[in-house]
Amino acid sequence: MATSNPSVFLLTVNGQIEGADFPEYDNLYCKYCFVYGHDWAPTSGLEEGITQITCKGRQSSHKLIWNFPLETTFKSTNPSGWPQLVVSVYGPDVFGNDVVRGYGATHIPFTPGQHRRIIPMFVPEPTWRLQKFTSWLLGRRPEYTDPKVVAQGEGREVTRVQSQGFVSVSFHIITKDMKKLGYDVGPPSSAIAASATSVWSTEEQPHSL
Repeated sequence: MATSNPSVFLLTVNGQIEGADFPEYDNLYCKYCFVYGHDWAPTSGLEEGITQITCKGRQSSHKLIWNFPLETTFKSTNPSGWPQLVVSVYGPDVFGNDVVRGYGATHIPFTPGQHRRIIPMFVPEPTWRLQKFTSWLLGRRPEYTDPKVVAQGEGREVTRVQSQGFVSVSFHIITKDMKKLGYDVGPPSSAIAASATSVWSTEEQPHSL
């Protein structure tokens, strides 16, 4: 009995947005979404979501803990446009208005297994000092109309930004039928086992793709 050759491969993403380190801010929440190419399509799970509001605890070295689950499966015919996770962190300013505290993005890991990413966060900055003072006074600091622009890059080179904070994300990646379509992502790195622990530190550097 002949076996049919697969026409697509599957990428299953499980994990969680563990937490964040924003020394200057508290009572923050995180929004996330996936950005992917035209040949990709989600088959199950959620493409976007929002965490609970969390505050810094004494037992967590003043880190913000969310432990918000991620669970999504994609299908595609080629790796071009490999999915990225975009995160946006928000919290109250001195006037009680919700303002963005950071944007960041990372590619979903290519190899199966356990992974961790420490995502550097940034915010757009006003060009002029008067704009900066006005945005602070009115509680309306610069924001992207669509956070997905963070993963695209077009026009980003002309945007003035300020780095602040980190978000920690853990992934468990499963792929199916990639080798049957001629794509070999290689064996899991020996460092994956060491990254499986849920204890994370701001001293960890982002993993290279």
